[in-house]
This record gives sequence, structure tokens and C-alpha cells, in this order.
Amino acid sequence: MVGIDIVEIKRIRDKLAKNPTFITGCFCEQEINYYDKNGKKPETLAGFFAAKEAVLKALGTGFINVRPLDITITHTPNGAPVAILKNNAKIQLGKRNLNISISHDGGIATAIAIIN
Repeated sequence: MVGIDIVEIKRIRDKLAKNPTFITGCFCEQEINYYDKNGKKPETLAGFFAAKEAVLKALGTGFINVRPLDITITHTPNGAPVAILKNNAKIQLGKRNLNISISHDGGIATAIAIIN
């Protein structure tokens, strides 16, 4: 299963400015800490959001019975992105493997998730 998503970075920047609860409604403490420690760049959160959406598409669930906070985007010591699932997202994944990749450039962030 494959999922892909693309997010306009400006969209995330605008949401952060207009809705102070957006960040805590979509991102866990670990993701927010990473964002804070790395210069509060909106492309970071756009990449995380795109990765969450890509995972949901690969799972085939969308946001039905899975919340954005059920997926945490983190990194290996070498910097590769990793998605950690919990609750219904973890149940949907089962014993399958999940790999993600995130990129951002030119005002957009994109992510792909592959489940096998």
C-alpha cells in the first residue's frame, strides 16, 4: 500500500497564525519540541502533516477512527523520518512495515508512505 500527500507550506503558516490550537490538535509534544528546537520553521510542520496524511492514505483509513495525534513523526539518529503509530492507526497497520519519506522545497512539502 502506498500513500502520498502534498501540503502548501503557506497553508500551515496561516493556520498557525490564525488558530493557536491547531498545533496541539495535530502534533504531539515530541513533534512540537522538534519544531521549536529547529527554528519554528513552518515547513517542518507541513512535512509532518503531509507524512501523517500519506500514512492515512496508505492505511486506507483517512481520518475516520484515526486522529492526527495517533501518528507521531520522529527521526532516526541519522535523520531519516519515522512514523510511530498508536491506537487505531497501530491496529490498522498490524504486523506490516511502514516506511516514510518527507521533502520540502519551493513552498510545498510532500511525503510518501509505503506499507508492506
